Parts: sequence; structure tokens; C-alpha cells
Amino acid sequence: MEIAVIWVPADIEPFEPAVVACFNHTRRCGYRLDGIVRAPWETVEQMMVDGELDVVVIADPAHLPPDRSPRIEAAADPSAHAVSPAGEGLTVRRWRCRPYAR
Repeated sequence: MEIAVIWVPADIEPFEPAVVACFNHTRRCGYRLDGIVRAPWETVEQMMVDGELDVVVIADPAHLPPDRSPRIEAAADPSAHAVSPAGEGLTVRRWRCRPYAR
């Protein structure tokens, strides 16, 4: 079971709607909720680096700081096919990287 925290920036008020949306998401995904963090992004970032959690759940991508690390980027459709410059079809597969060993 993956360990998750809910992160809601301290300046988001009221924060209850964000927490409810995130809690419902963690429940649907079967994550083990470790808590709610209302600290700066750097605190959550350090928790990830230290291997304390597997997933950070947020209510709205707009809550993320634009200069955050690690960078989180979304492609339009990760299951879509891409075409190489030479014209051959490339299959895009879903996979997960872990920046730490458990």
C-alpha cells in the first residue's frame, strides 16, 4: 500500500473543500493516508526525498509552485502513440520511477 500525504498550501482558505477532494481521491486509490501537510512545498519535497511517502495528493494543480522541484509535467495523453522524426510509431508506456530505495 502506497503512503500518501495531502498537501494544501497554507494560503488556501477555506481549506476544507481541498482536503475533502484529496481524501476522497486517496480512498479511491487505496493509499494509506499519513496526514495533511500545510507547510511550504519544500517540506513536502524533503519528505519525498527522504522516502517518507510515495504520493502527494493535491486538490488543484494551481496550488503547486511553478518553480517546484521535483518538476511535475503532464503530457496530453500518456497512452497515446508518438511518431519519431523518421516516421516510425513509438509506443508510450506508463511506468513509475522511484527516486529512492526502500
